[in-house]
Amino acid sequence: MNLKEAKKEFDIFTKKYDLNFFKMKRKYEHSIRVMQNAGKIAESLNLNKDEIELSKLIGLLHDIGHFETIKIKDILKENTKIDHGDLGVEILQNNSYIRKFIQEEEYDSIIIKAIKNHNKYKIEEGLSEKEFLFARIIRDADKLDIFFEGAEMFWNRSEEVYEINNSTISKDILNDFRNNCLIDRKDIKTKLDGIINFIGLLYDINFKYDFEVIKKEDYINKILDKFNIKDEITLSQINEVRTIANEYIKKQL
Repeated sequence: MNLKEAKKEFDIFTKKYDLNFFKMKRKYEHSIRVMQNAGKIAESLNLNKDEIELSKLIGLLHDIGHFETIKIKDILKENTKIDHGDLGVEILQNNSYIRKFIQEEEYDSIIIKAIKNHNKYKIEEGLSEKEFLFARIIRDADKLDIFFEGAEMFWNRSEEVYEINNSTISKDILNDFRNNCLIDRKDIKTKLDGIINFIGLLYDINFKYDFEVIKKEDYINKILDKFNIKDEITLSQINEVRTIANEYIKKQL
């Protein structure tokens, strides 16, 4: 396994896309950070050298299908629904493209299952112990960077913040959050529902390392501090969400 060569091939692949386009550039940078996150999670689990490298490789490749979905959506100028996890698997399996990134075939099933499941609501059943482990590692590594992006990059446009500040939280969404339930995006009805869904990603994190980083970087407070909710009842609900989230993080440490 040669991660340096895999990174070179990844750069060749991504050069097919316009990395000056901010969505493409952000996705490239996200992939690199997730690669690093995955390696650190694997290290925290005391995995061996090959398993740490494998975790990094999966992190690097997890969104390989997303570049194409961004391109398609930009061309069509619409929110076309394409599962980028499934598309990533298709890209890697087409003409054995995966061999450009790793010569050893023994890890193919682990890589494919991890990428396929990284963006799903839940991990599919029937995975082997190893497949399940690496699927959880990449899901955590991905979410850890999503929290970083939420704190540092998302919700910075005044128009978007205005909409959120004047939004409300659906009753079912709030109840799910209170019960530490992962929220299904299909249930989102308001702008603030989307924020609660985002914070609720906490309930799908598996490893202590991630909670340590989220607490250290204060991601929950940084995200919620972006908003100035106008309605008093809704503001009270947001403060409740803040408290529940931060207490949940403490319990995982």
